[in-house]
Amino acid sequence: MEPLEDTALGLKPQVDFSALQQAVGQIKEELRKRIIGQEAFIDLLLIAILADGHVLIEGVPGIAKTLTAKLLARTIDVGFNRIQFTPDLMPSDVLGTSVFHPGTATFQFKPGPIFSNIVLIDEINRAPAKTQSSLFEVMEEQQITHDGTQHLMADPFIVLATQNPIEQEGTYRLPEAQLDRFMFKILIQYPSLEEEVAILAIHHQRPALQRELEEIKPVLAAGQIAALRKQVQAVHVDANVLEYIAQLVVQTRAHKSLYLGASPRASLALLTSAKALAALRNRSFVTPEDVQELAPTVLRHRVLLTPEREMEGATPDDVIKQIIQQTQVPR
Repeated sequence: MEPLEDTALGLKPQVDFSALQQAVGQIKEELRKRIIGQEAFIDLLLIAILADGHVLIEGVPGIAKTLTAKLLARTIDVGFNRIQFTPDLMPSDVLGTSVFHPGTATFQFKPGPIFSNIVLIDEINRAPAKTQSSLFEVMEEQQITHDGTQHLMADPFIVLATQNPIEQEGTYRLPEAQLDRFMFKILIQYPSLEEEVAILAIHHQRPALQRELEEIKPVLAAGQIAALRKQVQAVHVDANVLEYIAQLVVQTRAHKSLYLGASPRASLALLTSAKALAALRNRSFVTPEDVQELAPTVLRHRVLLTPEREMEGATPDDVIKQIIQQTQVPR
């Protein structure tokens, strides 16, 4: 994914995105105090926040997955909780439980750590199916039901979850229903040589650096996020682009290399994220290129390869790229 700094076709936006551009610039400025590179990763996280979507982050240890997500949450003046998933974690450890109060002889609900605005779940694939299934309702409906009573989450509510694709011992595959609730699955790569040299230089020159959270300052409030999301909703999407999104998703359900295709939820995720991408690029309309750029990130965790293609070494991204190439682009 390319950095989000161009203005497409030289057209002046019909919607004033100056506040959005300023907010994005301030967030990136804060993150650059501690994060070297990872521009595409940061851009996708910002898109997810503006599009009100959850994010699954996958990469090997030590490449700043958790740090980047944690510092991004710090730039937004809202509640933040971090939950470390482990094999012995129970649903009540995440959602909360009822506590008996002897003075009133009643049970009162004590909210769990999921009750926050931005929730970072570290190593999400280490918790068993029972705990994973407890996230279904809250990720989709932004509420939990406990003892017949609904408890609503505060707005915004975003889950950022990390997982390590290398270690398999003590891990559990996420259910498809849960994967489908993540707007994005972002694959993080190693830094380039130049970026790694810059990382070493910063740590060498500033050995007494403050703790990360103390250095990063909040630049956005909850109310500002709501206002920016309204601007994103106003981005225009032509009927031909809507049909193009639907065609891409529908073709995943009939492709010979895929055992499972993407759901209509994927179409909605592709639409809303493409609108956020257009807004970040200071454009008041979505282009087919926006859709193509985000399609792998939106679809890769929602499809399953056939056993034959998996044995051949193919990846979901390979098939998604093929579908994009075979689908006629609207003009």
